Amino acid sequence: MRSVVVTGPGKVEMLEVDTPTIGPKDVLVRMRASGICGSDAMYIAVGGIPPHQGATRLGHEPAGEICEVGDEVTGLAVGDHVVFDTMAFTDGLLGSGGAQGGLSEYVVVHDAQPGRQVRVIPSDVPWEVAALNEPMAVARHAVNRLELAPGAKVVVFGAGPIGLGAVLSAKALGAEHVVVVDIQPNRLETALKVGADAVVNSAEEDIKARLIELHGTAGPSFLRDARPDTDGYVDAAGVPSVIETILGMVKHRAVVSVPAVHKEPVPVDLGRILMTEVDIRLAMGYPTEIFEVTDDIIANVDKYRQIVSDVVPYDRALEGITLAATPGAADKVVIVME
Repeated sequence: MRSVVVTGPGKVEMLEVDTPTIGPKDVLVRMRASGICGSDAMYIAVGGIPPHQGATRLGHEPAGEICEVGDEVTGLAVGDHVVFDTMAFTDGLLGSGGAQGGLSEYVVVHDAQPGRQVRVIPSDVPWEVAALNEPMAVARHAVNRLELAPGAKVVVFGAGPIGLGAVLSAKALGAEHVVVVDIQPNRLETALKVGADAVVNSAEEDIKARLIELHGTAGPSFLRDARPDTDGYVDAAGVPSVIETILGMVKHRAVVSVPAVHKEPVPVDLGRILMTEVDIRLAMGYPTEIFEVTDDIIANVDKYRQIVSDVVPYDRALEGITLAATPGAADKVVIVME
C-alpha cells in the first residue's frame, strides 16, 4: 500500500509500505480522507517525530471505512464509516509519531472498541466533512475551557478552521452571541455562514468599540473604563497582538481560552491586568471531546462543509500538503481517497 511519510528534514514522500494485517481483536480500515494540519508542516520541517524520525507517517485528521473485522470484535462491522480518536491507538499517536498514519491506504486498529478508538458515523456524511472530526474536537476543547454559562457572549479571534469550529461549538453549547474577528473578508464571510452572529474586520474597525456596540458595556468593577460585556474569548489566531488586544479590553473575571500555537513569546503585563482578575486558560488537544463533537457534525454537515476550502485527491497528496503549508493559499485542505 501507499503511505505519506516524512523521510527527513523538509522531505515528505509517498512510499510503498507493507499493508497491515489484523488479529482477532483488530479491525482494518480503508482510509477515505485525512485533513492536513499546520502541525504536519512542523513534522516535515524537523524531519519527523521520534522514535520514527526520518520515517514518520502523516495523517492525524482521518476518516475511513472498515473493510475487515477480527473474530473477537463486537459492535463494528465491515462497511461501517468511522472517525478516530488518534490519541487512543495502542501503537502510538496515529499520524503524530506513532507506527501508522491516516495518509495511508489502510490503517489497523488494534484491540478495537467502538467509542474508544473509533466512532461509527452515518454513511451519508461526506468524507471531507468526516475528516474534520479531529480538528473540531480541538476547537470543542477550547470552548469547553471557557466553561460557558447559558446565554454567554463570546468572541473568537481568527477565522481559520479552529476558530470556525469554536464558533460552531460555542453555539452548540448555548452561547447567545458569538463574534468573529479577523482581517480577511472571505474568512469573515465563512464565519457568518457557519453561524457567527456578527464579524469584525480588525484591519478596518475599532474592535473594542464594536464589541461594546454588540455585547453592551460590562457592569461596575474595579475597572474604570468602559469594556465589552463579553464573557469568553478564544484566541485561535496565535499572534501576540491578539492577546494584547484581548487583555486590554476584558471585563472583570472574563475567561480567555488559547488553543492557538504561538511561535514567539507573548509579553503579558501582569500589573496592567491585575484588576481584571482575568482567567487565562490554555487548550491542548481533546481530553474528552473527540466524539463529543461528532453528533454536531452529523447534525450540521452543511455548516461544517464550509470550513473545507480545498479537496485534493490522494494521488496528489504531496501537492495538497504543499498547498496547506503555503500562507494564504488555502484555509483547510482535506485529502480524499476514493
